[in-house]
Amino acid sequence: MSKRRIKKIAIIGSGIMGSGIACHFANIGVEVLLLDIVPRELNDKEKAKGLTLEDKAVRNRLVNDALMTSVKSKPAPLYHASIANRITTGNLEDDIAKVANVDWIMEVVVERLDIKQQVFETLEQYRTPGTLITSNTSGIPIKFMSEGRSEDFQKHFCGTHFFNPARYLKLFEIIPGPKTDASVLEFLNGYGEQFLGKTSVVAKDTPAFIGNRIGIFSIQSLFHTVKDLDLTIEEVDKLTGPVIGRPKSATFRTVDVVGLDTLVHVANGIRENCPNDERLELFKLPDFINTMMTNKWLGSKTGQGFYKKTVSPEGKKEILSLDLNTLEYRSAKRAKFATLELTKSIDKVVDRFKILVNGKDKAGEFYRKSFAALFAYVSNRIPEITDDLYKIDDAMKAGFGWEHGPFQIWDAIGIETGIEIMKAEGLEPNAWVNDMLASGSKSFYTVKDGATYAYDIPNKTQEKIPGQDSFIILDNIRKSNEIFKNSGVVIEDLGDGILNCEFQSKMNTIGGDVLAGLNKAVDLAEKDFEGLIIGNQGANFSVGANIGMIFMMAAEQEYDELNGAIKYFQDTMMRMRYSSIPTVSAPHGMSLGGACELSMHADKVVAAAETYMGLVEFGVGVIPGGAGSKEMALRASDTFKKGDVQLNTLQEYFLTIGMAKVSTSAYEAFDLGVLQKGKDVVVVNKDRQIAVAKQHAKIMADMGYTQPVKRNDVKVLGKQALGMFLVGTDAMEDSNYISEHDKKIANKLAYVMAGGDLSEPTLVSEQYLLDLEREAFLSLCTERKTLERIQHMLTKGKPLRN
Repeated sequence: MSKRRIKKIAIIGSGIMGSGIACHFANIGVEVLLLDIVPRELNDKEKAKGLTLEDKAVRNRLVNDALMTSVKSKPAPLYHASIANRITTGNLEDDIAKVANVDWIMEVVVERLDIKQQVFETLEQYRTPGTLITSNTSGIPIKFMSEGRSEDFQKHFCGTHFFNPARYLKLFEIIPGPKTDASVLEFLNGYGEQFLGKTSVVAKDTPAFIGNRIGIFSIQSLFHTVKDLDLTIEEVDKLTGPVIGRPKSATFRTVDVVGLDTLVHVANGIRENCPNDERLELFKLPDFINTMMTNKWLGSKTGQGFYKKTVSPEGKKEILSLDLNTLEYRSAKRAKFATLELTKSIDKVVDRFKILVNGKDKAGEFYRKSFAALFAYVSNRIPEITDDLYKIDDAMKAGFGWEHGPFQIWDAIGIETGIEIMKAEGLEPNAWVNDMLASGSKSFYTVKDGATYAYDIPNKTQEKIPGQDSFIILDNIRKSNEIFKNSGVVIEDLGDGILNCEFQSKMNTIGGDVLAGLNKAVDLAEKDFEGLIIGNQGANFSVGANIGMIFMMAAEQEYDELNGAIKYFQDTMMRMRYSSIPTVSAPHGMSLGGACELSMHADKVVAAAETYMGLVEFGVGVIPGGAGSKEMALRASDTFKKGDVQLNTLQEYFLTIGMAKVSTSAYEAFDLGVLQKGKDVVVVNKDRQIAVAKQHAKIMADMGYTQPVKRNDVKVLGKQALGMFLVGTDAMEDSNYISEHDKKIANKLAYVMAGGDLSEPTLVSEQYLLDLEREAFLSLCTERKTLERIQHMLTKGKPLRN
């Protein structure tokens, strides 16, 4: 990648996309100048204040209101509220000259070619030669936008398509114009992956590019299939959700969130601009879509779409579903298929596809029709939209949240089987697929020496996919590099003396086998290696301890066994901290309860930016029992200063547990005290996380890592703190903020974090606090209310407050 640096960017247009992109650049530390047009008239508030059109507050009103709306939206576009300070707002009349001082100008105005061209004409008057200039467009041809511009402008110009919301969706499409310099594409491709944390995909300048071309086809195809098979929207969302590795919002809920008008706009654009598309008829809108558009049933933005939230006169909330035959809303119907029942015991999504396409019911028919259409379509889009099949898979995974792309699904089903289901639907794959089989390649992808190879159509060989050298892909090395395995973990040799312990339990919960695996990993690392990483590449790092095991022991009153299990957990966490080799935790996604405790006891945490971390045990009626309560008391002690501030500091850590606070990003986890500034680090691109964790483990080992000395200097405040906590919980119960049982849990935590009822502040050992913690945890497990909460959590999947 070139030495070009992006220190400051100008975003032109502050709508939903513009503000969202501005926030994400601010997330990664870039200074942002966000500009929009000047209002042409005063609003009522401005008139009441006596303002004029010349006042700065008025002139920047549109951009400021748009940014404020974005910052307050959910899910949050910023990793941390303070990051908004990196964004400066202005308008296109007073502040346009400031674009001369930025490294990148990105246009994100309305999707009209004439307006975009006007914006570029104005920008060129102020732009410094050599500055990157791009358009965030979802489908307008890039070749038309830069017509009439200077050679330098066209050389540094291309399309850069983010998906909304920019923070969360990983696809970053880069679309060259006729004169875009190759070095610009190379830079943006690398920048998107390394700095923005995206999956960068260079696409051809074709309508809707890659992601939307395939994604909208898939949805449009489904719109027609749903009528052909007489399926309900609930049935389709059941069939196209997590069972096949798609988001929970599946199809129709996703359309409601995105907006039906947005989908229709893109579909119409493809139909009007792709006359040679062999499935053009599928982009014609079905009658029920046209009716919904006429009625403005566009989804969440209009209050109703395929689903509609209602409240009865009695205050009962209900989500109604649209009947596609009558176009009337009705109560939701349960969706159930025998084929789906056959996949319940199959944890890996990729292993389900063969079963799904062989289903004998309507679900099986649906999958055969859907996949047949998808496989034929994507094979025919090469080389039209891209020369590389893996880019289509990358785009669908990163832009639409699919766990597996079309060619990966086809591989899972079997290429010959895929062709058979196509032929049954009167479809054929593109000729290159048959040529591939004839050449001896029996799959689109292969893995060799830890790297993924994809079939290269012109060369008729498997070629290594570029850009993998920065990643460690555990799926690719698990079998060849495995040195230990049980039902809970796999331990892999990452090379250079570093081991990785990867959770393999359901939802990566931490039970007996995982704890045994962690101890085994430390044993192996101490004996023959130099460092240990605890990391995986599942959907979530871990949802915490196995509460089902805790419930069974508590319900059977097997308190000695439960005491032993909790002590084993505590001892394992302490082993992580006091081993003779450096330990690095690599949390991402949900990293809750016991997973948070594990990370807090590693020598270093290399967290993905999207890490949702916290000690959530209060929700099931207990306190953190895997050394988490002890650790928060210790961390409070380490920040104590003289005077009453010690009580305030301890209270902050107490409330983090008592309110079951969970960070909405790794950056917020620093505020909660579960990550530590100066020690723990954040990685924006999760794909790089294991490789970065390995680098840190290696650095610590090379610098001469020494086993830490166990702590005997934890300052606890005793009765002084305990009294403060008890008064507080009494007041909260009296005010009906907490229940009697909540008060009991809080008082147990207070006893631990205060160090018991010691008469004066005292220095104690970690083991002293661990013993208090375990005793409190066990006593809460004898409570009927606790068992009810755990049972509710196990059956309903969410905590019960009572």
